[in-house]
Amino acid sequence: MDNMNISEELLALGAKISTDEPMKLHTSFRIGGNADIWCEIRDIKMLSDVIKTCKSKDIPYFVIGQGSNLLVSDKGIRGVVIKLCGDFDEIEALQENKIRCGAGATLAAACRFAQANSLGGLEFAWGIPGSIGGAVYMNAGAYGGEMKDIVEITRYLDEDGNICELTGKKHDFAHRRSFFTDKNMVILDTTIELYPKNKNEIFFLMQDTMEKRKAKQPLNRPSAGSVFKRPDGFFAAALIEQCGLKGSFVGDAQVSEKHSGFIVNNGKASAEDVKELIRRVQICVKDKTGVELECEVKFVGE
Repeated sequence: MDNMNISEELLALGAKISTDEPMKLHTSFRIGGNADIWCEIRDIKMLSDVIKTCKSKDIPYFVIGQGSNLLVSDKGIRGVVIKLCGDFDEIEALQENKIRCGAGATLAAACRFAQANSLGGLEFAWGIPGSIGGAVYMNAGAYGGEMKDIVEITRYLDEDGNICELTGKKHDFAHRRSFFTDKNMVILDTTIELYPKNKNEIFFLMQDTMEKRKAKQPLNRPSAGSVFKRPDGFFAAALIEQCGLKGSFVGDAQVSEKHSGFIVNNGKASAEDVKELIRRVQICVKDKTGVELECEVKFVGE
């Protein structure tokens, strides 16, 4: 790939470009090699034009949110990594207790906006790292709430570049999955339906949620959150601890001593360290309990 030529074309479209961008700067794991091209775009037209340009030259592209559920290869990502900024960070209040969130907006920003507007129903998401787009993509949830409980409408770009709309049950939400999972589509924005609630009550519930996270989760170490999906009838962390794997490590990657469902980066962990530790945990849990742990962290890159 001719990085110079494609960079010039993307710049001409108005995108902000950098080459050989370290992906460890853009993931919560703080792990990952360089992306050939890092491309920040600010509106739907620019996104469509950038994707069309990549497709016309047969250049792979990958759209990233906050990088909170990703493990990027040590060799980095070939092609163009697209970061949604500008219009995609916007959040606006609509009628009937609804708010529309751009796909690039953080869950934290959405929670603060809802609280400021006396709208309840999003408190469960306070403290979940990541973007609205990523949260819809994987049906993020915690403490009894999930995105499926509040999402009403999602706009997205389909594989042909058309702006489409999905409503209600058509999102096909399941545990850490949605209509968008494993599809080459780009979420643009989502409308969520909340309900009137005293903003002080919302604030105290958000604070309580954060205190629970701090008490149970290793928030002081880089990670991608819970590594494994919850197996039917079990808790992944309990199975891992039962197998004596709490605190085990490969290189600088370690099964958290605070919460066995997390793998943390103790400073210089590589993607290969993490992948090998995941593999060992899966094998050991399968051998000792018969339960197969499915990884919910997404592996990307070369």
